[in-house]
Amino acid sequence: GCPASAVAVDRPAGPECGLADPLLLQPAETNMNPGFRGVVAILAAVFPCPAAADAAPSTLDPVVVTGSRVDHGSFDLPGAVDVVDAGRIGADNARVNVSEALAAVPGISVQNRQNYAQDMQISSRGFGVRAAFGVRGIRLISDGIPASMPDGQGQAATFNLDRAARMEVMRGPMSAIYGNHSGGVIQLFTVDGQDPPSVEARVAAGSYGTWKTDLAAQGRAGEVGYVLDASRFATDGYREHSAADRNQSLAKLTYAPDAETRVMLIANCFSQQAQDPQGTTWKRFTTDPRSVEEATLLYNTRKSIDQLQGGASYERRFGEDIVQIMAYAGQRSVTQFQSIPRALQLITGSTPADDPKRRQSGGVIDFDRDFSGLSARWIGRYELGGGRLTATIGLDYERASDDRRGYENFVGQTLGVKGALRRDEVNSATTFDQYVQAEWLIGQWSLTAGLRHGNATYKVVDNYVTDGNQDDSGTITYNNTAPLLAALYRLTPTLNVYASAARGFETPTLNELFYSGPGGGFSY
Repeated sequence: GCPASAVAVDRPAGPECGLADPLLLQPAETNMNPGFRGVVAILAAVFPCPAAADAAPSTLDPVVVTGSRVDHGSFDLPGAVDVVDAGRIGADNARVNVSEALAAVPGISVQNRQNYAQDMQISSRGFGVRAAFGVRGIRLISDGIPASMPDGQGQAATFNLDRAARMEVMRGPMSAIYGNHSGGVIQLFTVDGQDPPSVEARVAAGSYGTWKTDLAAQGRAGEVGYVLDASRFATDGYREHSAADRNQSLAKLTYAPDAETRVMLIANCFSQQAQDPQGTTWKRFTTDPRSVEEATLLYNTRKSIDQLQGGASYERRFGEDIVQIMAYAGQRSVTQFQSIPRALQLITGSTPADDPKRRQSGGVIDFDRDFSGLSARWIGRYELGGGRLTATIGLDYERASDDRRGYENFVGQTLGVKGALRRDEVNSATTFDQYVQAEWLIGQWSLTAGLRHGNATYKVVDNYVTDGNQDDSGTITYNNTAPLLAALYRLTPTLNVYASAARGFETPTLNELFYSGPGGGFSY
């Protein structure tokens, strides 16, 4: 019932109409040379992009699920939630790094060093700045499946931006209800297969030998929707020794036999090989910013990642109640060659038993990780005291187990190769959380309360015990109960005031436990 220039927004008092917020696209600046400009012009003619006008308009009050875990207008949440829609994710972007889409989100800082051997650092109002690499302190979720490990570390590089429908970004206290390392929450949602079926090809190219291709198909076959996507990205990098090669794929099936049931099956694959240019001195940067330190080349620093993950979710409505169940499993293999000097690792017959070299775990990191998880929640809606109560009860179980090895990064005088074994252990992290959350809408007020109890257990089985390198096996457990309180008052249809408070929970990561103990051992 809204005019063409407006959109319907579901509010507690009933549907309202709001002005659409069209996306303004600006031409991107580039240092692309004339030759590349010609190539891109030809590719654009062969693979035309969909018109910007075809993109669905965004709204001033988009419906989100982050925070409340049910469909909810973001304007009426007592927290800061931004939606980055498909238009903003894909507009003039290569869809390679999540930093492209998060650049304009308030409170979010993304440091993209264009080093594909080290994932981007993302911080939300300060949470996450302690991460030396990868993402910690912020919960990453893709299609309802965690992209963060039980110890809090995550990799945003695995997000499939080519098929992204939207990203929801939450900052502030309400994110605490997501448990360990949830100073903020970033959720990615990929598209569902729709009629009519379509096939899409996209090619992009730029400076420094950078290019990306993407091929996708989507559609419906009866009650089943399908999405298939495969992409390849490569770059020579701006700096010396910074080339990268990435392959990514996605397969998603949705099944809706009736209006009350939805089943999703999803699988994705991520494979990347990247040179690591590492950091450099200020003096070298000012004289030759594209160069690298000598050790980078001597040890041929690099990193390879292979990850395969699959998951399934089931949602069923029983009148006003909703049951949601999700399970996932995956495997991740990483091999990284560092530039730790040979002299700091070399052990000879005369090396004392208490010499720190005997506890050095080598310059090559090599691990295979198996991870899995299960979550279940029940959501009920009730009339209470002249208002409307939405209650959520749920549990989350997550586990990751690393078969971790370390090797010297030399053989004799040859550097940058896998040498003798210096580390052999099995590390596991397990979390089990239970939570309850409720929102009561009464008159102009919205009152929210939540409680989450978390248990995190880390275990190490050390299989490398030698002279001067004792058995570091051990177990440590952390427990925490995180409360959440929030209140919102609607002054006018376009102005809300709210206050919220929560207490978060952030355990050490496995990497911090690895190296923070006396003599470089485990910290228990």
